[in-house]
Amino acid sequence: MVIGGLEKLTLLDYPEHLAAIIFTQGCNFRCHFCYNPLLVLPRNGSDNKEKGLSPLSPQNLFLFLRERIGRLEGVVITGGEPTLHPDLPEFIKDIKDLGYLVKLDSNGTNPKMLERLIAAQLIDYIAMDIKAPFERYEEVAGVPVNCDNLQKSVKIIKSSGLPYEFRTTVVPGLLAQEDFDKMGKAIEGASKWYLQNFKSDTDLVNSSYQGHKAYTNKEMEAFATIGKKYADLCEVRN
Repeated sequence: MVIGGLEKLTLLDYPEHLAAIIFTQGCNFRCHFCYNPLLVLPRNGSDNKEKGLSPLSPQNLFLFLRERIGRLEGVVITGGEPTLHPDLPEFIKDIKDLGYLVKLDSNGTNPKMLERLIAAQLIDYIAMDIKAPFERYEEVAGVPVNCDNLQKSVKIIKSSGLPYEFRTTVVPGLLAQEDFDKMGKAIEGASKWYLQNFKSDTDLVNSSYQGHKAYTNKEMEAFATIGKKYADLCEVRN
């Protein structure tokens, strides 16, 4: 496992649990609005440290987790894209053996890995990004995308029996109002769908989006109203 960074405490990323966030290195997407370019396109370790991430060896990571037993409840594994790493199941098992709950963030491109993790009862919560309507996915993700795999992942997650959420980062110029019905139909019947306004005041994978104007709160709430037709809960998450 290549660990790109660690956030030692989050009150927000794992619903209802105190957690740490582990950032894995590497991603198979090049989303224009991604604000973790140093995980997607790593340059050097010192860059991550300057951005608030603390690169760790697996040995030091597990030392940290052992020291936090009883103080932290969960671990969020995010990226990059964690399912790119073939040793992810073993890595999670070592975390679970310490007694932690595990939330996995994924872009949904590796349904076989999701199935494996769910079957082995290695994850307790799943979050999958829905980037765009499937017919426009490559435009937003910046690379060729196998949308059949995305649809498989949506189905696997919805039928997993686990708590889960879908989430969409909403970027002007990439997503418009008419896209929300299309995305909603792709996850229809979902329990939770969160919409996130994109932030442009940081380094992005595509630097031309830096300083880009975001949608207003009113516009975001209008998108969430559309989303409520397809998910039990659709909210704007700040």
